[in-house]
Amino acid sequence: MKRLLTAHFSLFTALLLVPAVGLAKDKKKDPEEIGNRDVGKGVNFYSLEKEIAMGKQFAQEIERQARVIDDPTISEYVNRVGQNLVRNSDVKVPVTIKVLDSEEVNAMALPGGFFFVNSGLVLKAESEAELAGVMAHELAHIAARHGTRQATRGQIVNLASIPLIFMGGWTGYGIRQAASVAIPIGFLSFSRGFEAEADLLGLQYMYKAGYDPTAFVDFFEKIQSDEKKRPGTMAKVFSSHPPTDDRIKDSQENIQEILKAKPEYVVTTSEFNDVKSRLAAMHNRRKLDDKDANRPKLKRAPGEHGPVDADSKDKKEKGDEDERPTLKRR
Repeated sequence: MKRLLTAHFSLFTALLLVPAVGLAKDKKKDPEEIGNRDVGKGVNFYSLEKEIAMGKQFAQEIERQARVIDDPTISEYVNRVGQNLVRNSDVKVPVTIKVLDSEEVNAMALPGGFFFVNSGLVLKAESEAELAGVMAHELAHIAARHGTRQATRGQIVNLASIPLIFMGGWTGYGIRQAASVAIPIGFLSFSRGFEAEADLLGLQYMYKAGYDPTAFVDFFEKIQSDEKKRPGTMAKVFSSHPPTDDRIKDSQENIQEILKAKPEYVVTTSEFNDVKSRLAAMHNRRKLDDKDANRPKLKRAPGEHGPVDADSKDKKEKGDEDERPTLKRR
């Protein structure tokens, strides 16, 4: 009888341990589970349909007031990089990606799958992998539904009463100078926990898409280095949740612990270099145009043909004399 009870106890213990071991594995830290995990779960007062509708409304407002780059080479390339990341992510909604003509180093993910990349971000990145890293981070905000989950938390303080301005995170600040877009703060200001989750998920998305994940850290370190060398030069977008030593360290640890090394990664492409050159030329042309527009100009009164000097006056008088009718003898 004692032996039978011992056997039953051992079986019961084994049954308890099996699911415990399975539950111990965090799917959010397993790139193999991408697409088969619900990273957007949590308290959320907004249905996915409402989230998409709101995101569409915000995106339309941005497009009315900011300048969208319609160059097919640039827009098609950035969209293709983004859609490749979407296919290797947990995003469950269609994603619309557009490029804004703004020198601010920024990308912005709106609720419901609407995504804007500033041309300044492409120019700041030194490789396609760095660009993909920032875009993957933003896609993680969409996948995890951080916008509406953060806004849900804000319901406690009455979201409608909060000033409608951009603020926080990697998101939102780039358009502020180019357009006065009214988007509730709750949809764009992410907590440190959400930013850390976006770092974790974004690393996995770019890794699964084939990019070198260390490029994500490289970009962080570049922004941080620029700020240390020249305080105040950091893009305003990083002021709320800057690329701190802790975030860089956590990202490095995640790369070491959860991403198995691959024999090769995509670092950059000739297309990235071509698009970056194209954008640089576009920005330079605009600066020259702006400079020409600001140059002092000589204004002439109606009927005047320009400044008159002594020589030109003599020539004009001589010309007038030549043109006068003369009486000729027969």
